[in-house]
Amino acid sequence: MKKRLADILQRLDQGGIEASCHATTGEGDATREAEIAIERGYDMILAAGGDGTLYEVINGMAERENRPPLGVFPLGTTNDFARALGIPRQWEDYVDLVIQQQTRPLDLGKANDRYFINIAGGGSLTELTYEVPSRLKTMIGQLAYYMKGIEKMASLSPQELIIRANGQEEIHDEFMLFLIANTNSVGGFEKLAPGATIDDGLFDVIGVRKCNLADMIRLVTLALRGEHLNDKKVVHFQTDHMEITSPGYVQLNLDGELGGTLPATFTNLKHHLQLFHR
Repeated sequence: MKKRLADILQRLDQGGIEASCHATTGEGDATREAEIAIERGYDMILAAGGDGTLYEVINGMAERENRPPLGVFPLGTTNDFARALGIPRQWEDYVDLVIQQQTRPLDLGKANDRYFINIAGGGSLTELTYEVPSRLKTMIGQLAYYMKGIEKMASLSPQELIIRANGQEEIHDEFMLFLIANTNSVGGFEKLAPGATIDDGLFDVIGVRKCNLADMIRLVTLALRGEHLNDKKVVHFQTDHMEITSPGYVQLNLDGELGGTLPATFTNLKHHLQLFHR
């Protein structure tokens, strides 16, 4: 980002947008800075980074009454959110879009007292996103997640979950993982939730029931083609509100970051933010 920053600021200025910038220094910094920006009355917030940076920024914006439009420069490892929405990777194209002030509404997910923009999940496999070392992510990008995922598959164990959702019968079963998707792109899999859209007010919920390693590898292969949702090992439905509990210890993953533990209540906040988007 440092290499691009001067050019981005100049192009914004030429388009009539006076911008100031802040370089994050640690965990939670982007959240605090987004809160400060809103308190100071800024007209827009532009986040440059990956899904983790975006997660922090939306958590600084979500509970504010006056939420300015959000812009996203996808400069992280996986950039699931940007990929799902087709946000340009070329910064010049995205700056021009911001200057044109074109926006579209976005749904936000709320998990207990935290917010997510792309995905919430739980289960052993979802833990790999915050187990992959930062240096490895920087060096080899998305391949780092796949390497760690293959390593974890051999030691996956099911967890007992009780799922209560609007419009659905209660589900009480053992699951390898569950995902609550707000967009179609999850962990680099662009067809994991093929019917999910960011502005319909609904989550796409996917659960993988207890299975062996061979079944899990088969499901991953199907998921690459978007053909997994009708498999007998997969639970899939849409809802705007749900609760998940477990008698065991289950960590939550929110947009690739550690998001607490079950029990949790998930609510879809329809059109809660505006995104600069064509």
